[in-house]
Amino acid sequence: MARLVKLRSTCPFPPDRCKRRRMTHGTDIDRRWLTEAVRRIEADYNRSADTHLIRLELPRFPGITLYLKDESSHPTGSLKHRLARSLFLYALCNAWIGPRTTVIEASSGSTAVSEAYFARMLGLRFIAVVPAQTAAPKLDAIRFYGGEIHAVDDPRTVYAAAQRLAAETGGHYMDQFTYAERATDWRGNNNIAESIFAQMAEEEYPVPRWVVCGAGTGGTSATIGRFIRYQRHATRLCVADPVHSVFHRHFADPGVVALPDGCASRVEGIGRPRLEPSFIPSVIDRMIAVEDAASLGAMRALSDRLGRSVGGSTGTNLHACAQLAGEMAAAGEQGSIVTLLCDGGDRYACTYYDDAWCATHGVAWSEAAAAMRGFLGAG
Repeated sequence: MARLVKLRSTCPFPPDRCKRRRMTHGTDIDRRWLTEAVRRIEADYNRSADTHLIRLELPRFPGITLYLKDESSHPTGSLKHRLARSLFLYALCNAWIGPRTTVIEASSGSTAVSEAYFARMLGLRFIAVVPAQTAAPKLDAIRFYGGEIHAVDDPRTVYAAAQRLAAETGGHYMDQFTYAERATDWRGNNNIAESIFAQMAEEEYPVPRWVVCGAGTGGTSATIGRFIRYQRHATRLCVADPVHSVFHRHFADPGVVALPDGCASRVEGIGRPRLEPSFIPSVIDRMIAVEDAASLGAMRALSDRLGRSVGGSTGTNLHACAQLAGEMAAAGEQGSIVTLLCDGGDRYACTYYDDAWCATHGVAWSEAAAAMRGFLGAG
């Protein structure tokens, strides 16, 4: 078991950070175990193919093509698989995780599913701190990979609950909301941005006019925005955000850092009630706020077009794509738009795809679905 070094006043790090991270100044954590842990994660990556880029023609918008980066094909079924892999490697290479460390994460579900997968791979105990309203299939997936559930009634308390559990267990709080933007190598190493541009290379418009994504931690938008600038592409980055989220409000007014009590999005995985450390507005060119009904309507319309269900955050992205395509067409512009298919819809069968659930929560999605079918040329 890793031996903890007693911290002295000469420590160059703030005491709270040292205590929370159980940071050491030597090589207390077994380097052989760390080497093997990194090898296992890298070997798992090498066995995986890249995710598909789906091309969708838009009959009503000649000269404009839509592409969906299908992140649902990851082993754990969502975009968050990339993040979880990066967070584990980051924690391992910083010697924050050892062979007996309990790993804890605050999550709306999908990140916890993916982190449970990697924790099981390394033989580590994993506890997910999630809002009590999290979709049941996500909780089932966390348990399938050996994770434990710690539910909280108020979503705003997931952070404090995760920190408390880390202190009680002597474990490590992964803290995706802080480390998402720095755990991924934004310059390359097959991050999602590099993958998108490589797959677009032989298309009619290989450099997208827009890349559209959502923001949960802010890590994906930070990676894509930085990569675009690093590679000197003319592409613009648009972040689609639920209307009941703080991110688009902060983008418009940096003084806004939190939502009023009781204001929350129903779209799991994106949109937050507080400004997260990993959200970097300076790399974003535009944000579009999307009503929950529009997100779920677009989700259902795209599911009909593809012949398989997608999640709500994909609907949020698609609504923004439709707005951008309309603006391009009105300006006489041609080009490509790339967005993310974040996860499949199976996890939301008892919520977003349940008409009774939508009615109970006041989400009238049918009009938005009809409009999106028109955009996709499916109605």
